[in-house]
Amino acid sequence: MERIYIFDTTLRDGEQTPGASLNIDEKLKIAYQLEKLKVDVIEAGFPASSLGDFEAVKAISEQIKELVIAALARALPYDIKKAGEAIKEAKKGRIHTFIATSPIHMRYKLRKSSKEVIKLAVEAVKMATEYAPEVEFSPEDASRSDKSFLYEIIEAVIEAGARIVNIPDTVGYSTPQEFKALIEGIVQNIPSIKNKQALLSVHCHNDLGMATANSLSAVIGGARQIECTINGIGERAGNASLEEVVMALKTREDFFHFYTKVNTQQIYQVSQLVSHLTGIPIQPNKAVVGKNAFRHEAGIHQDGMLKEETTYEIMTPSSIGLKKGELVLGKLSGRHAFQERLKKLGFHLTNAQLKKAFDSFKKLADKKREIFDEDLIFIAEEQTVQMPQAYSLEYIHTVTGNKILPTATVRIKKNDHIFQEAACGDGPVDAAYRAIDKVCGLNLTLVDYSIQSLTKGKDALGEVRVKVKGKDTLVLGRGTSTDIIEASAKAYLDAINRWLFREKKRDEKRDREIK
Repeated sequence: MERIYIFDTTLRDGEQTPGASLNIDEKLKIAYQLEKLKVDVIEAGFPASSLGDFEAVKAISEQIKELVIAALARALPYDIKKAGEAIKEAKKGRIHTFIATSPIHMRYKLRKSSKEVIKLAVEAVKMATEYAPEVEFSPEDASRSDKSFLYEIIEAVIEAGARIVNIPDTVGYSTPQEFKALIEGIVQNIPSIKNKQALLSVHCHNDLGMATANSLSAVIGGARQIECTINGIGERAGNASLEEVVMALKTREDFFHFYTKVNTQQIYQVSQLVSHLTGIPIQPNKAVVGKNAFRHEAGIHQDGMLKEETTYEIMTPSSIGLKKGELVLGKLSGRHAFQERLKKLGFHLTNAQLKKAFDSFKKLADKKREIFDEDLIFIAEEQTVQMPQAYSLEYIHTVTGNKILPTATVRIKKNDHIFQEAACGDGPVDAAYRAIDKVCGLNLTLVDYSIQSLTKGKDALGEVRVKVKGKDTLVLGRGTSTDIIEASAKAYLDAINRWLFREKKRDEKRDREIK
């Protein structure tokens, strides 16, 4: 099989994503991770664009020695000189120079004739060969360029010293069949590319959602380098996504018959790092690295996954650096997945208990988008455990308003004794919880609080759900009432009772193990 070279431009084109900005330290962190990922080329930046970009490219060139470090430059002497200076210390340096070749760009942006453009391109490549051991040339907007002119300028820059020629679909205009034909035409009409004296590359944008498809079609057509970014970030709708093209070549090796040297088990980690540092979230349904890429909710899918994972997973989570996929429990989930999750949580229900628990789960799933383990534990405990009520609410009184400090007074029953406390807070619920804390004397943290109306009307029955954490134990509490403050207090006490029960069971288990 032939090798496909992966040219990562996250630090250059990726940083051009609206709203994204990386400092030198952040760029270095990503560069180190790209080194672990084992891409072939890092396009570290555009040195002539700013002092910050120059310094970043220089720092990466000095510290990353296993990969080719490329610097972008327009076909201008100043740009090429700055790029050369920035990659001077690189063990493997490359200058990537470009000029537009489409009629619309030459006429309106450059305001130059085709002959002038060829002259500038040739001069730029010749100058770049004096500053770097490798020179790459891109005819910008190649997919909208005249083919005969495209062939002419490619031949000219190769003769001038370019050893990599990159064909950009700059505005994401092309389609897979069309782009493949363009690449095939270049291979057939440029002898030095056909004879592999120069490497043919592609750089596809995603304006019509076809960047990955166009890149892979180009590989079939004869391209041997793909320019891409982590998470597909970049100008406008972004670039071809590195994780998509790499995993497509790996997963469908039987179809493409190509390979890369990318360490795919590093994909998820670098994806998360880029998202974190750029501040650009990854859409949940993003291929390969999205939150839902290895999560299954539909009952039919979950049943298939439990029987044989390859029924619904064409690649393994571990292949990109994830431990395992996940069965997401929601309103479309089936009894089989529900039962399996309860077993993993340590609950083995009878058929009658399972039926009641599954009915409760379905009712809850109609209210919530996603069911978490704490919800399942709560549901299972309702069927299997007679929860001891260490604390119960006897009385609650609150005073609140926009001009007074919210105050709550509670009476709590514990072991046939009544305890009363009062406290102030940011609101009536906070005041009530502070008062309860005084009675119970536990160092617990409120993690989550939510209110749901169970019935309609002004006197609707409200349900409050809270998540409380103490030590390493997270528990769910629930309370209902037509008075939302009372429901809140009940939910908090319910969570406290469950936490105490869990801690007691944990202590008993520890004592048995010691004995």
